Amino acid sequence: MALTYSQEIALGTEAPPFELPVVNPEADGLNKPTRSLEDFADARVLVVVFTCNHCPYAQHIESALIELARAYAHKGVRFVAINANDPTQYPEDAPEEMARRARAKGYPFPYLFDETQEVAKAYGALCTPDLYVFDAQRRLVYHGRFDDTRPGQGRPATGADLTRAIDELLATGTVTGPQYPSMGCNIKWRPASAPR
Repeated sequence: MALTYSQEIALGTEAPPFELPVVNPEADGLNKPTRSLEDFADARVLVVVFTCNHCPYAQHIESALIELARAYAHKGVRFVAINANDPTQYPEDAPEEMARRARAKGYPFPYLFDETQEVAKAYGALCTPDLYVFDAQRRLVYHGRFDDTRPGQGRPATGADLTRAIDELLATGTVTGPQYPSMGCNIKWRPASAPR
């Protein structure tokens, strides 16, 4: 595992469009095989999480992320998870394994597969997990860590940093607190596909 930090992205950046296959369409009830940015048009807040099945850092926050998504659903906050890893390198990140994990864990959000890795590149994602919070106009207001816990520390993930950002955005329309980079496993880029 190569420890990688998220890169700095300018706040105010517009969410890049996407349309990707969804492995758990039952999560949000839309009867179609893909999800696009437009499918979240009704969200007051959109949280985009680049994640995967195999990374210990992604696994560490998984349960707390699920709880957070459920807790904020009635407030108009939508979550979407995207896996951009190359499954030829990590078969546990293949779409069928993604679907199995999403159902076993009860993901309340769509889990999308970015096979070409173009969406990850458009967002500037580098690690798993890599979290982005967009306001109702789909402008980036938060790009940082889930919280200050790490796997192997003996402390459960809480989502404190992400929760603070969402709460402030819902209350004031902006996020003013500090934003610390996320860290985790590097995205497993296809040969000759890694961003330069």
